[in-house]
Amino acid sequence: MTYTFFITLEVVISILLILVVLMQASKGGGLAGSFGGANIGTVFGVRRTSDFLSKTTTVLATLFILLALFINLTVLPRGEDKESVIQQQTVPPPATQLPTQPAPTQNQPK
Repeated sequence: MTYTFFITLEVVISILLILVVLMQASKGGGLAGSFGGANIGTVFGVRRTSDFLSKTTTVLATLFILLALFINLTVLPRGEDKESVIQQQTVPPPATQLPTQPAPTQNQPK
């Protein structure tokens, strides 16, 4: 239950982080104009908008990293008898080799 909650929270934070980064205007205008991010400057003002988006990006990125570490260290299901996905894969037996037959000799005239 808690594992699912934290993974869902991580996905929501990652989606918000993607949206905030895309809304920031780059030197060339970026994708902000395509998604309506160009109009957000009229609400807060251009300078305050860039500060807001920059701080939001920093907070979301920090939350993303800290939550990922938290999930990995404490919430991730563990077990001593469990194997990793790589270890669970069975190695196929080696292919049986066909018996080698000598190449037929051609009778060459002497």
